Amino acid sequence: MKAVLGLFFLMLPFLGNAQNLVKNPSFEGYLECPNALGTFGTQVQHWSTPTQGSTDYFNTCSKVMSAPENFNGVQSPKSGNAYAGFYFYAPGDYREYIQTELTRTLKKDGIYKLEFYVSLAEGSDFAVKDFGAALSYKPLDIDTKKELSKGRLFRTKGNRFQVLEINHSDFHEDKSVWLKIKTSFTAKGFEKYLILGNLRDNKTTRKVQTKRKETKKGAYYYIDMVSLTSLDNRESMEVIETDTLYVFQNIQFDFDQFQIGEKAEGELALVLEKLRKNEGLKLEIHGHTDDLGANEYNQVLSEKRAKAIADYFLGEGIEANRISWFGHGAKKPMVSNTSDQDRAKNRRVEFQVVFP
Repeated sequence: MKAVLGLFFLMLPFLGNAQNLVKNPSFEGYLECPNALGTFGTQVQHWSTPTQGSTDYFNTCSKVMSAPENFNGVQSPKSGNAYAGFYFYAPGDYREYIQTELTRTLKKDGIYKLEFYVSLAEGSDFAVKDFGAALSYKPLDIDTKKELSKGRLFRTKGNRFQVLEINHSDFHEDKSVWLKIKTSFTAKGFEKYLILGNLRDNKTTRKVQTKRKETKKGAYYYIDMVSLTSLDNRESMEVIETDTLYVFQNIQFDFDQFQIGEKAEGELALVLEKLRKNEGLKLEIHGHTDDLGANEYNQVLSEKRAKAIADYFLGEGIEANRISWFGHGAKKPMVSNTSDQDRAKNRRVEFQVVFP
């Protein structure tokens, strides 16, 4: 008999673009044009600094704290005219952070996506792969210039926290490009404030020295386009049984392609969350193509499609021994390949959850 799991899955298309719960996400709104170091907490609307670290604010309006050229190098904003800059790693466990109040308290058991862009400043001699976030019930104002470790946060009286560690797969060493950092999580229902920065001390921060030695002795990153959105726009849900194949409804590939579109993120996040809550489960992923093209080519393409889905879960921290993927080429069509519309349906990925 098949075991019925308490897993729920999105079976209808993800609806539109979700509302960003972060106010002033690209730091365009400000009180005064920055003219000195460390003005982020006093000049940027809807943002503050939760510690005594002196986070910087850069804007094209300024000659002193300008963009793209400033004291730490050259970088154009990812969006608009401004960005923030702060240390994710520095000698003596020195840290800087940014904090904002969300437009509303997060819904208990709601699934959310957090993402932002970072760029390593040219004046940095280290790069890191640990990007932290803390969600709290009340705003923080802690008299320290050191790291906001989990222990320090949870010792704070009268507050509640959910801590997220976004461990990127690679060290972000490229000092010319913006890198998107993202993760998804389930809210506990009290989260009203968002804090970004490195929550690890120097000893546990995963870091690497960049190719060119600098005098800053740290990892200083620019940050832009902060977004927190709900992935809970669902109209229909089904119970998932073990050892049963299900089709990812929001993952339909263009002809000859294997990239995952953004509209699939809600679906993937739901499965991810259930894998995190049920550590005994494993996931099998099966990729398919239509009948156009040579059999050998379609086999490789179907494997790439399955692996693209597997890479999402691996990138979110699911252990490799819990994820397996397979390609079937055009050998297992869902419908006949007699029209372009039917061929699009066959360009799909299926999955099933299994107990080991």
